[in-house]
Amino acid sequence: MSAPRVELLWWSGCPSHGKARTMVEQALAEAGLDPAGIEMLQIVTEDEAARERFVGSPTIRIDGRDIVPDDRTPTALTCRLYYRRDGRPSPLPDPADLRDALAAANRR
Repeated sequence: MSAPRVELLWWSGCPSHGKARTMVEQALAEAGLDPAGIEMLQIVTEDEAARERFVGSPTIRIDGRDIVPDDRTPTALTCRLYYRRDGRPSPLPDPADLRDALAAANRR
């Protein structure tokens, strides 16, 4: 079984992408995967946002799937708002959502 493809999509106008990268690196290391394998993709234009289905920064995809799918929010160059499992708003996804997405990818 090969390692999952992990992408971190980000926009320079949103400051949380650095913390998101650290979060993803830690989750990969905990899962026994190489943290250096993260593909960083900077989104610069609205056209890129639309093409990549980018609903805000940071967006984390594993094997092409957003770890917190959001089909209601339009694509845009913006900061993303997540909701933690306890309901609190956050600029980063819940770490448990990231761990669950990695575990699901490893089972495929």
